[in-house]
Formats: sequence, structure tokens, C-alpha cells
Amino acid sequence: MTEERSFVEEARRAKLPALSGLNVPAFAYRFVRTHLAKGALALFRDGGAEPGPEVRIAGRIESWRPKGKVVFGHLEDVSGRIQFYLRADELGEQWPLISLLDLDDHVGVTGHLMRTKAGEITVKATRIELLAKSLRPLPRPKVEVQADGTTRLHGGLADPELRYRQRYADLAVHAGVREVFRLRSRIVTAMRSFLDARGFLEVETPVLQTLYGGAAARPFVTHHNALDAQLYLRIADELYLKRLIVGGLERVYEIGHDFRNEGMDRSHNPEFTMLELYQAYADYGDMQELAESLIVELVRMVTGGSLSLTRGGVDLHFTPPYARVAFVDGILEESGMDVRQASEAKMRARLRQAGLPAEEVDGYTGGKLLDAMFTTFLEPRLVQPTFVVDYPKAISPLAKAHRRDPRLTERFELFIQGREYVNAYSELNDPDDQRARFEDQARQREAGNEEAQPYDADFVRALEYGMPPTGGMGIGVDRLVMLLADLPSIRDVILFPAMRPED
Repeated sequence: MTEERSFVEEARRAKLPALSGLNVPAFAYRFVRTHLAKGALALFRDGGAEPGPEVRIAGRIESWRPKGKVVFGHLEDVSGRIQFYLRADELGEQWPLISLLDLDDHVGVTGHLMRTKAGEITVKATRIELLAKSLRPLPRPKVEVQADGTTRLHGGLADPELRYRQRYADLAVHAGVREVFRLRSRIVTAMRSFLDARGFLEVETPVLQTLYGGAAARPFVTHHNALDAQLYLRIADELYLKRLIVGGLERVYEIGHDFRNEGMDRSHNPEFTMLELYQAYADYGDMQELAESLIVELVRMVTGGSLSLTRGGVDLHFTPPYARVAFVDGILEESGMDVRQASEAKMRARLRQAGLPAEEVDGYTGGKLLDAMFTTFLEPRLVQPTFVVDYPKAISPLAKAHRRDPRLTERFELFIQGREYVNAYSELNDPDDQRARFEDQARQREAGNEEAQPYDADFVRALEYGMPPTGGMGIGVDRLVMLLADLPSIRDVILFPAMRPED
């Protein structure tokens, strides 16, 4: 496939033969670096005799200002940027290389630290090595210095769609984006440390499954040639993790990717990261305490100790205990309808009255109808951290029946600003009850609910061996990072979000 190249790209490629003529490889094998930019600056920050210590630094050329036999530039690496200074008389036989270098090239610079007349700590180079030629210039914005000393950016990589598609370029030119993904890594590490300290064991369960389950969602389907079998990408880790509880691993968790064949929006990506954990001899009350403790620890890490965040102009307060609202009571208060007693026809009429399209609502039955009542009337009201508790059985096929009302289950979800972050149960461990729930899900599938769960005979068999009372919880890692990083879209916190193929 022939690709049209810009004038700048052609000019850069035209330098390759000249580099070869100087016996300089355009793409080196390695470079021994002694300091990052930040470390080199720290060596000389408090003054000292010149010339300063010798350093060997490496990174991209971020600025390039040639003037006769002298060049000033800045090199950028993972820690920051540092100025370097090139002189023809210092580089000697290397000087012809300088005219063949461009912005965004990766270079290694060896030299002693010094201060310029302006006071900037600088590497006075005795040697420069080309490590990787940039054949396509990065879309860096132009920086305009205002009269008041502030800067204004023009151009660059501003289109969000292009940024997500070319994340490599987005990371290269936007230091703030790199910081988002460093924060994400710190959040995941903190989750692991939190659970490890409480005796949980990190495990791995299958991504390719012969039968999917553990959530209400449509799966991605694939085919295994050697087995000649249809397989599914997992939609949740739940059923395999609970098998491990049966096997005697009393506290387990997994941080991994799940896949759901559903629509995409600002809070949904078909491939996403979930933390799922299960604890033997616990219930959903224990899970609420665990969720509060984990959220508090993560908020404090991000804020430096505070338990308040301002998001979208709203002050959010994370000091426990969080508010609790019963699923049925909350919908009753907001809609005037008790979903335990109302007929499906009345609920559909109430949803149409609230403005939902009739052609959509008329197809809702069972759990789908209850979920629509919740998302329409109660969910948008949940701004401060709030546990919604005690969900109906029809939408909680894996949760234990409520000990005081058998029509409900011991389940909660944590909502913040109208968005779900945590889902947890007192896990169903009665195999006969689980079998009946699966059979009800099968009836829902026959009635047209494509997200109802298939019957999992092996999971029922596992429960028949005996699973102790268990509390389980799932946390959407991507959404939690969105909240803590104050970013509006799930695509902002996933390095390579799902995109339509390029033409």
C-alpha cells in the first residue's frame, strides 16, 4: 500500500542516505543512560563548581534552536525536560550529524552540567548520538507567549477521536495524558495492596469460556478450531471465582478484562477492567464496609489526605458511612410506584409518562422493566456516594434471598453522581435456589431478554459440594479512574479504547 507523505516527511527521509554516508545508523541498538532529566537537574540545582558532573541522558528532541556553529535544544524523557548545548568545536568530527537531526528524534547526549547566562541548568555536550530517527513529525502544538506571561497553545493533536486512535502520539505530546495513566497504575497498585494486606489471594480465571455468566450482558462469540467448539469472551469473573471459594481459597480477587457486546458511550467500552473479589463467611454488609474502606483509601491517595473531591462543579464527600437507600423505597419515593406490587402494564405506562419511547418500553418485561424504572427515576438522584440496597430477585440471579423479605436479595450497588461504581451481594450458595434462578433466566431469554444468563450446570454442581456463606463485590476500575482523575469519558482512561476501523 502506497502512502502519500508530506513535504516534511519526505525531507526527513531524504536525510537517511546522508546518515548512512556518515556511518551513523538511523536506529541504534542501545544507549547507556546514567541520569534521567530530573535527576541530572537535581545534581546541579543547588549550585556547584563548573564544569559540573558528567551525565549521559537520552530522550526525544523537544526543542531545537540552531544558530551558526551553536545549537540549543531541550531533551524530553519520562521524568521531564532538560536543556542541552552543542558547539562545533566541542563535537569536532560529529558536527556534520547536527544538520541531519530533527525535532522528535531520539538522541543520547553526553556532557558536563553547566548554567547558562539565563541561569538554566544545561548539558554542555561532548558527544551526541542518534538513537532513533523520527520520520513523521509529532503533532506538537505551537506555544504562544501572551503579554501577561501565560502561554497559549495553537494546533497540535486536539481532535479527541484522533487522540484515541493515535494514543502513541497523544502520549508523546501531552504530558498530562501520561500522568493520567501513571495515576491509573497507582490506583490499581493501591487496590492490590489493599486486598493483599487483608489476606486476599490474586488469581486468574479463563477469558475464553464455554459458557458465559455472572452478569446481564451479551457476549462476544468466537470459535476454537482444535476443539471445534463455540467459545465466549467472559462478561464477568464471578462464577469461576466462586468455584474457588468452594475449593477452599477463602479470599480471592482478580483484576482483569471483561468483554460485553453492547453499545459504547462515555461510560461504556466493550473491553473494560473489573476488580472482582469474594470473601468466605461474609455477607453484603461486610462488603459495604470493605467498599467504603477501599474508596476512602483511594480518595485520600489522590487528594493527599482529603476525603472531598469537586467533580463537575459538585462537592463530593467520601467520609463514611455512606447513605443507604432501598431499591424499592427509592423508586417509590421518586416515581410514586411500588415495583413489588405494580403490574408490568402499570410500570410501562409510568415509564411512557416519564418520556421513554413507547416502542422501546412496550418490549420491556421482568428484570428489564425493573431496571428501566430504577435508571429512569432513582439513579439520576444519587449524587453523593450512596449504597442502593436490597434489589428484587428478578434482576439479581446470583444474589442470596433477603433474610427478611424473600422477594428481594441481599445486594447493593454504590452510586456517585448517578453512575454505578460497585456491585456486591451476599452470594447465593443454595444450589437448588440457584438452579431455580437459572431456570427463571432461561424463561426470560425465551421471552426476548438477550441479556439473561444461560443455565450453568457445572456451577450448580460446584454449589452442591458446598460453598460457605460468601460476600462478593465487583468494582469498575475504568469508571473509578474517571472519577479520581476527573475525566469525562471512559476513553480518556483506557490506553487503546475500541474504535471503528480506519478506512
